[in-house]
Amino acid sequence: MGRGLARFVDSVPVIDVHEHHMPEPVPGLGLLQVLEASYAGWTRARPYPLPQEPPVNPGSTTDRPGTWAEIASFVVGSGTNAAVRNLVRALCQLYGVADITEANHQKLDREIRRRNADPSWSAEVMSRAGIHTAISDPYADPLLDVRQALGERYRSVLRINPLAFGWHPEARDHNGNNGRALLGRLGLAPASFEEYLEALPLVLDRLPELNKVGLKNALAYDRSVDFDPPDLPVARQAWDRPDPPPQAKKAFGDCVVDRLCRLAGERDLPVQMHLGSALIRGSRPLKAAGLIERHPRTRFLLMHLAWPWSGELLGMAFVYRNIWIDLTWSWLLSPTRFRNAFREAVEVLPDESRMMLGGDSWHAEEAYGAIRGARELIAGLLDQMVREGAFLRRDAERLAVKILHDNARAFFKL
Repeated sequence: MGRGLARFVDSVPVIDVHEHHMPEPVPGLGLLQVLEASYAGWTRARPYPLPQEPPVNPGSTTDRPGTWAEIASFVVGSGTNAAVRNLVRALCQLYGVADITEANHQKLDREIRRRNADPSWSAEVMSRAGIHTAISDPYADPLLDVRQALGERYRSVLRINPLAFGWHPEARDHNGNNGRALLGRLGLAPASFEEYLEALPLVLDRLPELNKVGLKNALAYDRSVDFDPPDLPVARQAWDRPDPPPQAKKAFGDCVVDRLCRLAGERDLPVQMHLGSALIRGSRPLKAAGLIERHPRTRFLLMHLAWPWSGELLGMAFVYRNIWIDLTWSWLLSPTRFRNAFREAVEVLPDESRMMLGGDSWHAEEAYGAIRGARELIAGLLDQMVREGAFLRRDAERLAVKILHDNARAFFKL
């Protein structure tokens, strides 16, 4: 790879469009906790239930140092997994070790704890990654003002999943949140389905004061993403029932999501949407095509290259000009699939404004690894395309700046 282009890409400040940074996301952050609270942790247990499964354990809440057997289950047992490799490399770079071994894991754990006890450490790691601004999805508390909680670097989006589960105070999304409770915190107490829908624009009115720059639809972890046109009579049947029929639950969520997308279009507010994996039978990109067609004025940022259906997503982005593409997570899952999909995206997308990226992590160490890995992959791919004669070096540099920084600044109006 041409070192000049690699150095150029490494120098570009990043606007990171997707993190899950929240105050104290994991207890007593040491080596075991860093591994568990990352996509390396998904190799041990998927953190969301499939429809036929009982609720999942949210993960370890211990703050103790891990034994070598626990650490080895990641770095040896899953040591060839791409997400594990990426995080291990990041930890080695940040903490100055060649590898994570039985001989050094206790010393590394102590150093991680020491550095994370310093309130400035996370900011230093984010700066070393070149992350200028980070947009977080604080799903544990969707109304959290992360700029106030974490600092000037941060903005956030409002996760709308709870609002799609507002038919009864006991209804919960997969993170345990409820729409009625969310509205109550904003001083809203709808007494009917109609009043509930009328409250939604009042929620959006409050986003600027919470430093929220968009909406986030992660309902692919709760249900299928085939959001049908609103059926108000069926949706109304769910209101105030603790366990309404499945068709009423779906219609309720369909109405809420459709209304929020319409309001977002009217207010020029972007909508992030998780596609791919999740409840995998219902998360293919084309299932969301009807929602996107119904709201041509709404700007959708479709996430994760919809892994493993990247080609399907890019076909939609070629047809629907209200789609932008979030590259986040896809390179952590499979660098091989990312390489092919990225080249296809460069070739297919209608203009250079369409791609953005983020770290999609719970702590700064994983964000560092994700962004560093993305820079390397993107620089290598652009360099290869230049050497093949697809475009000139200046074109590659221009596109890199747009993907890492300019597109997100314009899209989120930062």
